[in-house]
Amino acid sequence: MPTEIIMPQMGESIFEGTITKWLKAIGDTVAIDEPLFEISTDKVDAEIPSPVAGVLAEIRFPEGATIEVNTVVAVIGEAGSAVAAPAPAAQASQIPIQTAAAPQAPDPPHVAQGQGRIRSSPLARRVAKEHGIDLSRIAGTGSGGRIGKDDVLRAATSPFEKSAPSSSTRSPVQEAASPQAVPADPVPLTRMRAIIADRMVESVRTSPHVYSVYKVDMTRIVRLREQHRAAFEQRHGTKLTYMPFIAAAAVAALHRFPIVNASLESAKDGLAIRYHGSIDLGIAVALEWGLIVPVVRQAEQSSFAALAGAIADLALRARTKKLSPDEVGGSTFTLTNAGAFGGEFGMPIINQPESAILAVGGLRKEPAVLTDADGTDSIAIRSMQYFCLGFDHRLIDGADAGKFMLEFKKVLETWTQEIG
Repeated sequence: MPTEIIMPQMGESIFEGTITKWLKAIGDTVAIDEPLFEISTDKVDAEIPSPVAGVLAEIRFPEGATIEVNTVVAVIGEAGSAVAAPAPAAQASQIPIQTAAAPQAPDPPHVAQGQGRIRSSPLARRVAKEHGIDLSRIAGTGSGGRIGKDDVLRAATSPFEKSAPSSSTRSPVQEAASPQAVPADPVPLTRMRAIIADRMVESVRTSPHVYSVYKVDMTRIVRLREQHRAAFEQRHGTKLTYMPFIAAAAVAALHRFPIVNASLESAKDGLAIRYHGSIDLGIAVALEWGLIVPVVRQAEQSSFAALAGAIADLALRARTKKLSPDEVGGSTFTLTNAGAFGGEFGMPIINQPESAILAVGGLRKEPAVLTDADGTDSIAIRSMQYFCLGFDHRLIDGADAGKFMLEFKKVLETWTQEIG
């Protein structure tokens, strides 16, 4: 019996989703729980698994279509059952789906001004027209350099995929590395990039951002990590990175200074302070297609090992599109690792409606002046790291930010917690 696949509701406040990629084609065998298609919502990108085993018999909406929740998007039939033809042209706002097995009529001539014939499929030309993309700037990956739908979609979402004319014999990788690969025409924002853009502008307009930068001596943490990393991974199955130390120190400082974990919200007579009952720690994860902030709920109740495991698990599932909407959003304080890309420190934008965000800088060895108990100074090589706290000056004063950072610094430099 055929099974209808619906657009799932990925969270209470989510009413639609965009199909970003079909992972199966019509006629493909599908196993139960095997990823069927990818979607993007306001909160999360996710792979949607098949609830049953069978054959993908029908695809009702193409990649790029935005669909209301609970709408049927595909049908899975039993093994050996007939498959449907491509979606009817009556769906005026949708691009018809083509199957890999469907025969294609010869392409009509398609000539760009000043250039020879460009080999492209009818679907590719339609997608290119909708996105305003010049086919002469796309390197086709099909037979003889033929441009397909996937080539156009890549060009629509990644500027570096828009390369020289398709007659070029250079590979897409070579084209991407070339300065000529930068497109001359505007490239539409992806859904995630558009959401990020809106939220960053909203945050800057909402909060008067102030920054405080502290340098922390991480030598003790570096030695502890090196001493425990092998045993920790063997015992817990999680690699011991620096992030759990930083997260644990932030949680300890937030516990002492809850104003940094608070937020402002509208009230009857203006604004009011919301002191949160738990520390829900956001961990910014950089993806190839954007940025997402999964959340460690009630981080103050986690042991060091549990915190390390939660951070690693969320980061992995964020990169593999396995997060649920409940794991994204609702954080009370965010950590973002600007130093992962070699920077000394970053000046982050607050993740609304939070009131503060802590950017982790690069870890460097450098000479430092040390003073012993007798007051004697000496120079030693130490592992130093910058941390930048961005905070909303409507709620958090510089003195409160300074007290928070001093506590954060103290926890790291005099670490006494059990690593486990």
